[in-house]
Amino acid sequence: MIEKSGAPDKINQLLSKAEAIRRSIFKIICEGGGGHIPASLSIVEILVALYYECLKITPETIGSPDRDRFILSKGHACVSLYAVLADLGFFDKSELGRFGRRGSILGGHPDMLKIPGVEASTGALGHGLPFGAGIALAGKMDNRDYKVIVLMGDGECQEGSVWETAMFASAHKLDNLCVIIDYNRFQAMDALDNIIPVSPLADKWSAFGWQVKEADGHNITELTEIFSSLPIHPLKPSLIIANTIKGKGVSFMENVPIWHYRMPNEEEMRTACEELQIEELKKQE
Repeated sequence: MIEKSGAPDKINQLLSKAEAIRRSIFKIICEGGGGHIPASLSIVEILVALYYECLKITPETIGSPDRDRFILSKGHACVSLYAVLADLGFFDKSELGRFGRRGSILGGHPDMLKIPGVEASTGALGHGLPFGAGIALAGKMDNRDYKVIVLMGDGECQEGSVWETAMFASAHKLDNLCVIIDYNRFQAMDALDNIIPVSPLADKWSAFGWQVKEADGHNITELTEIFSSLPIHPLKPSLIIANTIKGKGVSFMENVPIWHYRMPNEEEMRTACEELQIEELKKQE
């Protein structure tokens, strides 16, 4: 947990936590023998700012109807969420060492029926936002004071269900709903602009009735300020475009499409461990 302290000390603690989570992600995936490393690394600061500073949710309040809800719509980046939830005590850290193995609760996509703290089973892109919008509407109908945060990939904005829900959320004035787009400009096979361009994102979401704000997705100070001030505008859902680097923290993975799911060889593993400042790992066969 992050200790209560002055602003500079708190930010330094959050930065240190982000570094630790980034190391944990790399270790979990490499020891598990597979996973989406770059997609997980690009959202670390976003999750740290949310879970350690802004979200109203703890292991003790996991069943509370007034808890905030976080939905990782880009479910393939789940290891980042696993590392945070384990660190905060939602489940035992020993489970991280069983990632991807038979009998583990931690698979390649998050399962809400198995993993404490996971609000939605995701993986099929375009499903998290509709799910979140329904929860946000239910909160309004029940006069509950909770926020629903949905983290999506930028390539996910190519899905039609996203835009259907964008219209729905705006029409129902769901200001308790916030979408964060991990805008690293790459998807599984290539850059977005070489497949189906989604820009200009801000103009598109604004036209659909959302209040839009852009941010440096790796700047914890900026992110905590934005998350702490939600909603950005009353009676409008919020959209945060978080500009990120896919594979942030491992130089040879950053913004290189081939690493979407590829695993490093032994030499690459050593380089990554040096850059992340972790003890050397062995490549799993």
